[in-house]
Amino acid sequence: MSDSTKGLLLAILSAFMWGLLAIALKVALNYTDSFTIVWWRFSASFFVLLLWFLFRSPQSLRILRRPPRLLLLAAILLGVNFIGFQQGIHYAGPAVSQVIIQAGPVNLALVGFIFFHESISRIRLTGFIVAAFGFFFFYYQQVQGVSYAAKEFTFGVIWTLIGALSWTGYAVINKILVRNIPPMQVNLVLYGLPMLFFLPMANFDSLFQVHSLAVWLLFLFLAVNTLIAYGGLSMALKYIEANRISMIVTLNPIITFLLLELLLYLNVKWFDSLPMAPLAYVGAVLVLGGAVMAIGFHKKT
Repeated sequence: MSDSTKGLLLAILSAFMWGLLAIALKVALNYTDSFTIVWWRFSASFFVLLLWFLFRSPQSLRILRRPPRLLLLAAILLGVNFIGFQQGIHYAGPAVSQVIIQAGPVNLALVGFIFFHESISRIRLTGFIVAAFGFFFFYYQQVQGVSYAAKEFTFGVIWTLIGALSWTGYAVINKILVRNIPPMQVNLVLYGLPMLFFLPMANFDSLFQVHSLAVWLLFLFLAVNTLIAYGGLSMALKYIEANRISMIVTLNPIITFLLLELLLYLNVKWFDSLPMAPLAYVGAVLVLGGAVMAIGFHKKT
């Protein structure tokens, strides 16, 4: 299998896992708070990866003794991304958060254009404009449709935007790091530092009072999802260009929307969420379409 094919499949896998993740995170809020969920995701992922290295490559654990400062910064940014997205889902719902979080890949494309001097065509420039208009149109239509909870909705959007901006910084640094450090070693620090950071904020009483097998399977999925999605992303960054990965990742809200519509059709009520305004879907299409144009139509230099 060629490196290009490997990178594309890994990016698709990450996008699919993130599409499922938004709904799973909302369901998990029925049992505990956002900070505990984020701590759990980092902790479970870190210890699974730690055990894997202990048995397969103990010498790789040396990175924990003196990790590069740039890697520590990436870990902090990833922690901010996790809590920003989680709080966005809490206050604005999975569908809205999945649209707003796409500001991350779009910003990554802007970083490539401004700082790495990537070429920009008319199609890419049009994509930036369409995506920007889509964000504003989506926000306006949705806030009008949920005027009874406008403050809560706006609070969720702000949290999600913070998460998107931090993801951009994380992705840029990660792309630099995986050139010289194996991706899974990078992830060991990316999971470990936020785990320690969120430890004082975790509510262990709510987490360990869960007795249902179905709920424990849900939390197990959150841990496995983190390992697969971010492991796949780090490995994909090693094989193909960041802009191609961003284009694929940008499409993950489609998975979330389809699943939410399926749950609605089946009358499954796992959580309460703010309804989507009809015209907000138009804004969502503009965001996704603009993002694909801005990120995907890039001539390799």
